[in-house]
Amino acid sequence: MPLEPQTPNPQSPEPPPPQNQYPQEPPTPNQQNPNPATLEPTPSQNQIPNTPYQPFAEKYRATSFSSLVGQDTAIETIKDFIQNFPKTKKRALLLHGPAGTGKTSIALAAAKEFDLEVLELNASDLRNRAQLEERLKPASQQQSLFKNKGKILLMDEVDGVTGSDRGGIPELVRLIKETKHPIIMTCNDVWQSKLSPVRSQSQLIELRPLSTQTIAALLTKVSLQESIKENQHFLNQIAIKSQGDIRAALNDLQAYASGDNPLDPDVDEKRDVEESIFNILKKIFKDRDDVRNLFDSSSLSLDEILLWIEENTPREYHNEALAKAMLALANADRFRGRIYKNQSWRFLVYQNLFQSNGISFAKPAPLDGFTKYERPKRILKIWLNNQKIAKKKTLAQKLARHTHTNTKRALKDINLLKPVLQQTQVQEQLRLSDDERAFLEK
Repeated sequence: MPLEPQTPNPQSPEPPPPQNQYPQEPPTPNQQNPNPATLEPTPSQNQIPNTPYQPFAEKYRATSFSSLVGQDTAIETIKDFIQNFPKTKKRALLLHGPAGTGKTSIALAAAKEFDLEVLELNASDLRNRAQLEERLKPASQQQSLFKNKGKILLMDEVDGVTGSDRGGIPELVRLIKETKHPIIMTCNDVWQSKLSPVRSQSQLIELRPLSTQTIAALLTKVSLQESIKENQHFLNQIAIKSQGDIRAALNDLQAYASGDNPLDPDVDEKRDVEESIFNILKKIFKDRDDVRNLFDSSSLSLDEILLWIEENTPREYHNEALAKAMLALANADRFRGRIYKNQSWRFLVYQNLFQSNGISFAKPAPLDGFTKYERPKRILKIWLNNQKIAKKKTLAQKLARHTHTNTKRALKDINLLKPVLQQTQVQEQLRLSDDERAFLEK
């Protein structure tokens, strides 16, 4: 259905009714620009001018659905969302996934495919309620500058919006409910607790990292286009290093191609990317692969990861698989105990093996579907217990100074002396804090 404004017939008493701003199908090919499915550079609204030093990541950015690779499910979901937007209950899309998976590109491609105006906003400039009211609210209510033409509001890095302390997230949720135009948001980690209200009002679309083969094929096309001497082993190494990030792969290709020795094949180090704990859990529970090295890319310790796995194993596994997984966890914890008791750090490899491959191979086959992972409750219990021990120790230190004994002996006597220590006169003499007095009342 054409989306250009129509001029009413001068002889007609009334103009024709307005057209649907969000068409049921994208415009036919003869209404669009030539299909950029090949990797020939195609200018777009967000691209910088085509210069000899233009970054490959911008020069070869996908500008249509047909030029996007590896994200077919996401494309179909976005099509359905835009076509049914006037009737849809959730008024926003939340695209999430690692960097370089095409979150921004797929949103811009959707605007082009459906011939919609796109208003691009960065959430780092809309961090609180006042900024959202000033910029996003008018854009979500006002019509496009072009008559009968719809628009998309694109919010990059929505995880940069502040939480309830400054009113950013509550205001964003309110604007999503009231918007007259589709809102598409992007973020890397959708499971942050502050984004919970946004998740409930949005349709989630996960963009997964591209496969090494897909990235290597794209790098081959770019090399031919840029007249870079082809070395397939070298391109494969760049693809492996990128870990699914096509933007990083293109940047690396351009960096090496512009150097004095651009085709050095010894490019096998891995990109320094910290894995989200939720991605780690998903790989362990959903896949059935060798994941012994999975924890190397996390800032969490093995002990912390063990608590996360323990908390979420019953949410994923049942029956025999659950029994095998819990046995693997028990073995991991047994080696952990030996490490701390005897300082036998050589056992660390066994703890890692049981809580990685031991869990992954406990199931007979890979799992599908979505599971909401929870933070381990034992972490909170451990923290509370540590706080209790710290208060008891400071109390023992004060008691030891006034009773001419050592802290270790005072710690043993605190429970016995509690009735005495609860006396106001004694507490004043020991100069106990409010927290220490409250501790004695428990």
